[in-house]
Amino acid sequence: MNRLDHASREPAAVKPGTSVPGRPPLRGLAIALVLLAVVAGGAAFALSGGSPSKPSLPGGAQQAGPGASGYFGTLALPARQAPALDLRDYLGKPVTLSSYRGKAVLVTFLYTHCPDVCPLIATNLAQALRHLGAGAAQVQAIAVSVDPRGDTPAAVARFLRVHQLLGRMRYLIGSSAELARTWAAWSVGSTREAGNPELVAHSALVYGVSASGRLTTIYAPTFEPSQIEHDVPRLARG
Repeated sequence: MNRLDHASREPAAVKPGTSVPGRPPLRGLAIALVLLAVVAGGAAFALSGGSPSKPSLPGGAQQAGPGASGYFGTLALPARQAPALDLRDYLGKPVTLSSYRGKAVLVTFLYTHCPDVCPLIATNLAQALRHLGAGAAQVQAIAVSVDPRGDTPAAVARFLRVHQLLGRMRYLIGSSAELARTWAAWSVGSTREAGNPELVAHSALVYGVSASGRLTTIYAPTFEPSQIEHDVPRLARG
């Protein structure tokens, strides 16, 4: 079983799609950020040739409390420019983060064969986008693969279709070298399980990027769709 995904699932007394108006969950985000630190820290350790380094969120941002400045997601401070994305989606079309200036962007890191946390993130993103209705035009969902071997175009198409995200999410794939540069820029860890190479331990967060391209909010894998529904209009104005 995926170590990260299994651990991320622990706080899930909240069922996918349920919401508590005005009260975003705290425990799930705390667990997810600990996991981010563990995985990203391990990746940094390996990349530095064995010298441990302090893991960080993209751009060196720190986390503030949820509800700050009216957001239901946890606020990233300072709100710096999000790292660049410059990859191709599963259809072979180029995608850059800068091309979505003027819109809110939700960035996450997934893989199609993930047994638990990735389907949860995808399902809740799809529900949030449906509930936004016409407001979904203000936001673009982007997933970046953490499994260059398993995330083939056919696998991605099937994943998006199953989770009702065809035409709603740009799912970016690439070679190990291409994706590794993006993982490093976003402080994302991705480690294939030694005992089961089909599974990948990876950082499992959703990042809210404002219309001006700033990394603004962070969501745990157990986020409620209502958090995204509430924050998208604010991100689109940012």
